[in-house]
Amino acid sequence: MKMRMLLLALLASAAIPAAPAAAQTAAQQTQTITGTRLDISTTGEVTRVPDLANISAGVVTRSATAAAALQENADRMDRVIAALKRAGIADRDIQTSSINLNPEYRYPRDQAPELTGYTASNQVTIRFRDIAASGKILDALVAQGANQISGPNMTVEHPEAALDEARQQAVAAGRARAQLYARALGMQVARVVSISESGGYYAPPPAPPAPMAMAAERSYTKVEPGEQKLQVSLSMSFQLQ
Repeated sequence: MKMRMLLLALLASAAIPAAPAAAQTAAQQTQTITGTRLDISTTGEVTRVPDLANISAGVVTRSATAAAALQENADRMDRVIAALKRAGIADRDIQTSSINLNPEYRYPRDQAPELTGYTASNQVTIRFRDIAASGKILDALVAQGANQISGPNMTVEHPEAALDEARQQAVAAGRARAQLYARALGMQVARVVSISESGGYYAPPPAPPAPMAMAAERSYTKVEPGEQKLQVSLSMSFQLQ
């Protein structure tokens, strides 16, 4: 009996500190700003030279029958893909983006439409890791039967380090702006209350002329990478006192 009473007493004494700890946790969770809250939107920006170009190349063929249009299209596209592989483009960097077959009609006045043939198209998206060489390869594709080219879409393949640099710039700019407001108000920045990121993104440069248009002015098509902006936008809240 005495042993049972002793155990109950020990359990009761062990439970006593739990109540203040729980109250302290609740107090921390419900802590509010005691000074003035300042909300700031800020942006960090860096530039990088793109190292990846995505360009679409395609073949469009027309024939009296669907089978003939598709067959001619397939033959020409086989030559285009073979030219890409001879130029060193890896299989993983060539992706079929669309294949279409559509009938063509003639519309005589006051008469039913007349089927005149079929148009077949096949588009592939190509990732060029050697941007400087991409223009010459495009010219070779045209020689092998490609008659549709669009792009390029320039990107930085691994932007993580650049975006982290932009984040650091955004945080530094936010802190500097908070200090400016605090001095203007005769106050001080006590702490950062919250920070959130709206996402890093690219700010693409103005679109260059289409590669096919450039080929008419130069001995071969040139694709210039230029520079690309990478930006990160932050929303920061500060407590001023």
